[in-house]
Amino acid sequence: MKHFFNRRETIVTEALDGLLRTIGAGDLARLDGYPEVKVVLRAGWDKSKVSVVSGGGAGHEPSHAGFVGKGMLTAAVSGEIFASPSVEAVLAAIRAVTGPAGCLLIVKNYTGDRLNFGLAAEKARAEGFRVEMVIVADDIALPDIAQPRGVAGTLFVHKISGHLSEAGHDLASIAAAARAAAKDIVSLGMSLSSCSIPGQPHEDRFGADDGELGLGIHGEPGVERIVVQSANRLVAIMAERLAVRLDPKASYALLINNLGSVPPLEMSVIANAVLASPLAKAIKLTIGPGPLMTALNMNGFSLSLIRLDAARETALLAPVGPYAWMPAKPVVAPDVVPMAKAAGQSAARKPSQHAGTRRLIVTVGERLISLEGVLNGLDAKAGDGDTGSTVATGARSILERLDTLPLADPAAALGAIGDILSASMGGSSGVLLSIFFTAAAQAVDGGADVPKALLAGLERMTFYGGAKPGDRTMVDALEPALKALDSDGLGDAAIAARRGAEATAAMEKAKAGRSAYVGAKLQGVTDPGAHAVAEVFAAAASLLVTA
Repeated sequence: MKHFFNRRETIVTEALDGLLRTIGAGDLARLDGYPEVKVVLRAGWDKSKVSVVSGGGAGHEPSHAGFVGKGMLTAAVSGEIFASPSVEAVLAAIRAVTGPAGCLLIVKNYTGDRLNFGLAAEKARAEGFRVEMVIVADDIALPDIAQPRGVAGTLFVHKISGHLSEAGHDLASIAAAARAAAKDIVSLGMSLSSCSIPGQPHEDRFGADDGELGLGIHGEPGVERIVVQSANRLVAIMAERLAVRLDPKASYALLINNLGSVPPLEMSVIANAVLASPLAKAIKLTIGPGPLMTALNMNGFSLSLIRLDAARETALLAPVGPYAWMPAKPVVAPDVVPMAKAAGQSAARKPSQHAGTRRLIVTVGERLISLEGVLNGLDAKAGDGDTGSTVATGARSILERLDTLPLADPAAALGAIGDILSASMGGSSGVLLSIFFTAAAQAVDGGADVPKALLAGLERMTFYGGAKPGDRTMVDALEPALKALDSDGLGDAAIAARRGAEATAAMEKAKAGRSAYVGAKLQGVTDPGAHAVAEVFAAAASLLVTA
């Protein structure tokens, strides 16, 4: 696994300095003492208030330093990757931010954190500081274990405690609220891959179709293997486990946490699945989805819920300073607004018949459908091999709607074809052809004859699409054909289109369209779009012979 870093020994200190250099304000600072003491704290902290200190191993970013700021943590103490900070580092943080009001330590339930934060608390008390410690054990993956792990639900405790501190509550009441909150949090995680640590060999323990349910935030194995399946089903499995731990009469806040490398698109799918599940009935507020307590680059997510009361709801909704916190939001259903319909189009687009126009559309459409394989083959040499399928799809869509088209009205017919192609063809080709026919329809409406209107459509298509003759696209056949059509008629247009298409085979590289991104030399291969245009004009010209 590849990583961006300089030296394993300095990755954490460099990352913390990167945070401090990019927050855009002097709200945060760090204690001197790098690299042994890695503490980020609020600059200018008012020690008349209770300080709230948390931390743990690095690798969980933005936790914990990303949550230092007004309304949340007063200081965060970092260890090395997945390693608890030292007793000396925790004690240094307590000394730096604690005044007569005292200090609350918030600790995730891992042995190293409990011991190091605990000893630091004892030493601080011996120095005369008032210190309380709250241990968060929110993971329900191991239901029979005496000491559950602390995972992303810890952030609820950070937010509630920070809010109460900012509001001026005393140490006893903040500690009591934090302990009560910790008891009312449940979390469960799932991942499709293990994480990799910079500078260390990585061997993924997962099979091609395996996931793990109930894993921690340090890359430790999950409680059970699970077959990869739809997001809805995976979320349903987690929701079932979480639901049995909830009070059916209570309402909850939900934190949807990205463990590191799940794309935002997939995190939104997960969020939708949770809020469409039976679990949603209990959820009043959501936080996320987003990376809040990660496990380096783990491809997984976790769900955390806290039972709400009025005080907790107020605390979770209160604005804060830290950039990384995602504000709690009430759950709402998607708002659907009806689409506006084009004015005056229905009357102009009434079906009508014209024998010549119908025969032209059928002849051209059938020719394009028959060329599906040929065009795909040409496209496969430079693109993704789907030009023939795309063109055939558009042709079939027009033929299927032939009886609904206003064939007797050229402007309306051109506009209707443009609408069909934009909806059915997809990709850039469908849009370009829709622009072509839509602009041509407008030109006919403005008094132009069909050949000049088609040239107007070409001008708009090349303006938006950016292609010009010589770029090895359909324009190389379409432009000479339309110019010949305007001056000399359909027979000469077909000849000009064929010559234009054949000329693309002598062009080494495409300068527009998808083929331009490939960079391959294409000499000897006719552009599939230009070939399709030549075949369209050939099919249309064949009607002159049979007429």
